[in-house]
Amino acid sequence: MRLAERMSRLGTETAFEVLAKAKALEAQGREIIHLEIGEPDFNTPGNIIERAKKALDEGYTHYGPSAGLPPARESIARYISETRNIPVSPDEVVITPGAKPIMFYAILALVDEGDEVIYPNPGFPIYESMINFVGGVAKPIPLREEKKFSFDVDEFESLFTPKTKLVIINTPSNPTGGVTPKEDLEKIAEIIKKNDCMILSDEVYDRMIYEGEHHSVASFPGMKERTIILNGFSKTYAMTGWRLGYGVMPAELAVQITRLQTNATSCTASFMQIAGIEALEGPQDESEKMIEEFRKRRDIIVDGLNSIDGISCHKPKASFYVFPNIKKLGMSSSELEQFLLEKAGVAALSGTSFGSYGEGYVRFSYANSIDNIKKAIEKIKSALGK
Repeated sequence: MRLAERMSRLGTETAFEVLAKAKALEAQGREIIHLEIGEPDFNTPGNIIERAKKALDEGYTHYGPSAGLPPARESIARYISETRNIPVSPDEVVITPGAKPIMFYAILALVDEGDEVIYPNPGFPIYESMINFVGGVAKPIPLREEKKFSFDVDEFESLFTPKTKLVIINTPSNPTGGVTPKEDLEKIAEIIKKNDCMILSDEVYDRMIYEGEHHSVASFPGMKERTIILNGFSKTYAMTGWRLGYGVMPAELAVQITRLQTNATSCTASFMQIAGIEALEGPQDESEKMIEEFRKRRDIIVDGLNSIDGISCHKPKASFYVFPNIKKLGMSSSELEQFLLEKAGVAALSGTSFGSYGEGYVRFSYANSIDNIKKAIEKIKSALGK
């Protein structure tokens, strides 16, 4: 089969590849502790599930507008207005099947062949994949451990050229759990305005912060009209399988993103959008309990990893990931990923799954029980000791 050349530039998420390997070992009778997948191990809150069922009974089983149902767009606009302290109207909201389409559509809509895109590295692998896919030039800004996995603003500014078309930031961050400080976001905002480009702000983990509060680059003066906020329901409400996300952006760009949605998926499932309204506007107690449980798990996995010779782990301020330094073990990141799976029975991800600057690190997701996290630490200690 003769595929289009662009397919050779398309990357993937290796988390699903490691999951497949882990499942194969489990099929052979091996016990595997899954710390590779970024998915809450909690059920979707009951009120959201019940609202979805009711929506089906109410007839929300048909096509809806490509940009999203008006009540759902209104609910998201209110949420972003209140939490980012900026005025947002429904016509600036596009609802998509999961949050990923927003990054796909935004890059398709804004980046021509040869245009440069600055993006975080290590970072969510689909950023670089999509930049390369459309023929853009991917320019990584390193996230450095000594900066608590934020980046150096001066280094960031040095990457800009007349060809810079788009910047991508992710705070709180996957895979590191790092949070970009408010003072750095303010500097980033000034650099974006000076260079007259757009910014895609991935804020999927905005509610999963354990220290301080979330700040959006869109909240700074003059930035709303330059910012695409990417967000969704998967993490905060344990709704990964529902595939429900959204983007908030200038209205004129929302029209173009909606055209892409019409061509790609037609629309997002109507009954799930009704459930999304309930998620935002209904009781938050189950979500808050989940986030508090993640805080406990974070402390346990960080302490456990720091007790292992050759591993040091910075305590992240957000998300449900840790990104420990494994350079003293004398193995590459990919070698340790394979070693942990095969010898320790612990599934984790090589830091290089998130870009070249992830070498010397691995990512563990602590979206698993405290008992399993403790067991994983002991398995890793034992395997390395041998």
